[in-house]
Amino acid sequence: MNFVFLSPHFPINFSQFAIRLREQGVNVLGLADEQYDSLRPELKAALSEYYRVPDMHNYDEMVRALGYFTHKYGKLDRLDSHSEYWLETEARLRTDFNIAGIKLDEIQRIKRKSLMKQAFVEAGIQVGRGAIVRDIEEARKLVKQTGYPVVAKPDVGVGAASTYKIESDADLERFFFLKPSVEYFLEEFIHGEIITFDGLTDRDGEPVFVNSLVYSAGIMETVLSDDHIYYYTLRDIPADLEEVGRRVLEAFGVRERFFHFEFFRQRGTGDLYALEVNIRPPGGLTTDMFNFSCDIDIYKAWASVVAGNGFPYPDYTHKYFCAYVSRKFNRPYAHSHEEILGALGDKVCQHESISGIFSAALGNYGYLVRSPDHDELIAMAEFIQE
Repeated sequence: MNFVFLSPHFPINFSQFAIRLREQGVNVLGLADEQYDSLRPELKAALSEYYRVPDMHNYDEMVRALGYFTHKYGKLDRLDSHSEYWLETEARLRTDFNIAGIKLDEIQRIKRKSLMKQAFVEAGIQVGRGAIVRDIEEARKLVKQTGYPVVAKPDVGVGAASTYKIESDADLERFFFLKPSVEYFLEEFIHGEIITFDGLTDRDGEPVFVNSLVYSAGIMETVLSDDHIYYYTLRDIPADLEEVGRRVLEAFGVRERFFHFEFFRQRGTGDLYALEVNIRPPGGLTTDMFNFSCDIDIYKAWASVVAGNGFPYPDYTHKYFCAYVSRKFNRPYAHSHEEILGALGDKVCQHESISGIFSAALGNYGYLVRSPDHDELIAMAEFIQE
């Protein structure tokens, strides 16, 4: 099997995907704009070949790279980066080179928030009211139905970038005065907590691994207020969340891929509202959290599924709650890094600096902590962020 891995070096933990693929006997072909000499030695060892392009946004250069790989190695079987940023590039390359996976005719439904909402509604899943608004009059009509606050987000966007919480007529007027020249989706603000349904499907679309994340605050609010955040895996996935999550899986036909579905659990009613679908692994260090929560290697698991060897952990269990806890350099904390490590000991599974690209949402430094006890986990998160 020939697997083209786009940007295999970034983020650093995702290089494990390429390494585990090679261990499964897959021919891994790296393609990125990074200098080869800057790659980590273990990643270099996993790549049969590395093709550097000056600019990954130059599609002609990407086509030439895949043409070279095809000429040298034969039919290309898979192509991926696991990054939301490259989803459309991946789909275009898969279409042009007839590579299995998501093609151009499918990509808009998993990139455009308006089309996601439509798919949720068709699957009978509850959503917040919203629509694409092209001018302030269309926005005012929607606000008459929903009331304030509302959230404005690019119809095609990554994470919480260029997202706004609008709480008044004055905010709405200001938004349209400053609005970037892209289509915006406006939707009602659901008061509640974010909860996710995450996992990995096999070639038939059956989820072989599932997990769920709960957030201390919304990513949008964290970015807008320049605050810190923590989120954690659950040991037991709520039955209503899994039922709705599986309906989303079926609606989007997710096969041989990770998924990260976001929902709001409405405050007061407990109802679930579908927020967003991501056909990729959750970002940051979340894949490492999967490993620590279940004592598995999710990178190996994915590689084994792709290589046709099946999921290697059929009897996995969620042994621990595992939390990602962020800190930001612009905040004074009660406890130093050394005090945290001394106080929490081996309950700290991992800790590292966070790339500046992710720091607005995920902080400048992150800790992974785990415990079989929920209250102890929350106490550790609060201690780190005190």
